[in-house]
Amino acid sequence: MLSAATDTVDDMQRGIEHAMGDATRPQGSGPRLIAHVCNDAGGWGRGFVLALSKRWPEPEAAFRAWYRDRADSGFALGAVQFVPVGEDIVVANMVGQHGYGPHPEDDPPVRYAAIASALAAVGEKARELSASVHMPRIGCGLAGGRWERIEPLIVEHLVRRDVPVTVYDLA
Repeated sequence: MLSAATDTVDDMQRGIEHAMGDATRPQGSGPRLIAHVCNDAGGWGRGFVLALSKRWPEPEAAFRAWYRDRADSGFALGAVQFVPVGEDIVVANMVGQHGYGPHPEDDPPVRYAAIASALAAVGEKARELSASVHMPRIGCGLAGGRWERIEPLIVEHLVRRDVPVTVYDLA
């Protein structure tokens, strides 16, 4: 996390590229990881996952099997499932949301510690593959998270490990 007085918003944003567009069509070449947040209740049907499913069937099928076999599969908050979808593209299903559906504003489904754990694993995988990481504003849609809490996690677990990151906003 940010610890020194020298860490400013400008320092945090250094290393995160922002782009207008679709995170399921990651810019650039070479190995690319698409990271997104899933819930721990096995639901897949709203938000960014719809765009993933429209483009590739594998992430949804893998997530559903992972959840179905959760007693033995390692499925839990903070876990990540890496699903190859193309020659140089892997989708990272990160479990960072507890449940789904309507929630009180003071207790949204987002779980920041789980997202931090998942991003650490994504950082390791990205370094192993020499990959860049691409994502929407994870945890800030249906999960109800706040970007000002998510962005420092991305900086800590990806940017400071020299992993290139692009965050996409739809046009």
